[in-house]
Amino acid sequence: MASRDTAIARGLAFFDGGGFRDRLADLVAIPSTSQDPGHEADVRRYLEAGIAPWLQAMGFTVAIHDNPEAGFGPILTAERIEDRAFPTVLTYGHGDTVRGLEDQWEQGLDPWTLTERGDRWYGRGSADNKGQHVLNLSALEAVLAERGRLGFNLKLVLETSEERGSLGLRAFIAANADLLGADVLIASDGPRVGAGIPTISTGTRGTFHFDLVLEIRPGGVHSGNWGGMTTDPAIVLAHAIAAISDRHGRILVRDWLPANGMPAAVRGALAGLELEAEGGAATIDPEWGEPDFSAAEKVYGWTSFIVLAMVSGRPENPVNAVAPDARAHCQIRYTVDSDPAGFEAALRHHLDAAGFPEVAIRNAGIRMPASRTSPEDPWVKWTAASMERSLERHVQIIPNSGGGLPGDVFVDHLHVPLVWIPHSYNGCKQHGPNEHFLIAPAREGMAAFAGIWWDLGESGTPPR
Repeated sequence: MASRDTAIARGLAFFDGGGFRDRLADLVAIPSTSQDPGHEADVRRYLEAGIAPWLQAMGFTVAIHDNPEAGFGPILTAERIEDRAFPTVLTYGHGDTVRGLEDQWEQGLDPWTLTERGDRWYGRGSADNKGQHVLNLSALEAVLAERGRLGFNLKLVLETSEERGSLGLRAFIAANADLLGADVLIASDGPRVGAGIPTISTGTRGTFHFDLVLEIRPGGVHSGNWGGMTTDPAIVLAHAIAAISDRHGRILVRDWLPANGMPAAVRGALAGLELEAEGGAATIDPEWGEPDFSAAEKVYGWTSFIVLAMVSGRPENPVNAVAPDARAHCQIRYTVDSDPAGFEAALRHHLDAAGFPEVAIRNAGIRMPASRTSPEDPWVKWTAASMERSLERHVQIIPNSGGGLPGDVFVDHLHVPLVWIPHSYNGCKQHGPNEHFLIAPAREGMAAFAGIWWDLGESGTPPR
């Protein structure tokens, strides 16, 4: 007899028998990078050949749309509507990846070949985001096979320009709000708070970018004849950056920070959460960032400032010259508790007051807005209860993840609560060489989502 337990068991049998691994391998083999030119056909092929036939076999109506922004990848929508009176869930994923970086992977690994080593599956997109949305859809397939129906309505948006900032997605969602209307978004992207900690995130930090530029003269001048008596733009720019953040990463432009401090609900959700550095990607340095904050509070509940790149002269081929200019590309990661509309003006005022009026701020603006649903939202609590029933252990709820996702688009135009359930972890190397999907968290994700899909077809979901 079909039951919740048998549906979960069916999904796990598919996973344990190699079916999920083989499916993921087929999709990783499609080099659907949106960042490298010349892969436009591969990006579309991921949707047309990799995803659409599978969804149609599960009874979905599928359409592939051109992106409203010229030069950006297509967007797939799909829906299976069983009864308009049923709850309607929207899920999301992205089929594009970052650059392959083929020459930087370890020997024996290739970005477009799924390779199993120990407890990991290596391959570009294995963690970000192919492995995550394919896992959720595989769990859905198991529930459909077991029950013969969903018992709820499901809609899917699968974009292919997320790694280029989700350009065009906002306009597409706005134009198709009636088509995509739902009661909740339940989807997967990003990392868990720890590889062994099942996680729900209810939003993401936003990203604000800007260039700091100091242009002194038309060209470089001889360092022997001019060094010591003419301004070195690299030194001045380094001091300007030091005026923005102290030696230990504490932000000195205090108007970038949440005006009312960290909300009690955010602090409460993060209380007791201890983060660990996993996968060898980086270390957690206790002295870095806002003093007296835990690592979890720094990355999930506060603002951070990062210098993404800086250059003066030609580092790859230096000459004996005082450089004519210096430039740094910087980023602010912020939560919904800060107002990015005032970031540029606050920085200008701060640099002027610190004695750097000559340092220009250029190309300032939001790349991806912040978003957050309350951790107390009924859909968040309902999903956590479903996962805990399936996994038989605690699920950590965080108010927002540290990275960026286009959750704001769905909040602004569809007015849905956000429930992100990540299957990856911070050490997965998703934007560099040797990207991988940990097998154990993936298996847990299969069980968790089979349980969620089953429970959505039963009574007891939050009021519509």
